[in-house]
Amino acid sequence: MPVKRIYLLLLPLLFIFTGCGVYSFSGATIEGKNLNIHQLDNKARNVEPSLSSSLTDMLRSRILSQTGLSPVNKDDADYDMTGAITSYEVTVTGATGVQVASKNRLTISVQITFKNRLNDKASFSQTFTRFSDFDASQILDNVKAALITDIGTQLADDIFNKAFVNW
Repeated sequence: MPVKRIYLLLLPLLFIFTGCGVYSFSGATIEGKNLNIHQLDNKARNVEPSLSSSLTDMLRSRILSQTGLSPVNKDDADYDMTGAITSYEVTVTGATGVQVASKNRLTISVQITFKNRLNDKASFSQTFTRFSDFDASQILDNVKAALITDIGTQLADDIFNKAFVNW
């Protein structure tokens, strides 16, 4: 008799977890099996040599770790992501006194084209932009790696959410 009660309690859970699509703990809806993430082209006016590979690696890592998709290098993957770095700029964001910079801002923009071959309505082409501020007394070369990691993480989260969480 107690075994029947356990089955009756587990039966509703079975229906919940076997609904349409596959869901992950990140809130992503994953229906496909594989993903092709192409190396980002660097088309920014100011080119940082390692930026393309760094951002591509962060994006791959974020998506693959949260989805369980298999990475592939073929054009007929369930999901296909291409893109380009369109902006890498440092600007002044804060000033003290007369024309003395107190804060600088590194801004990176990435244009992404995402093709969902299982659901064309989920495909998109969009530019994502993020920035990070740093003290104007610091030399960009000394803080660049940390800034790129911070911005790259934010960009990877934004792109992941747009592609798989529908935010």
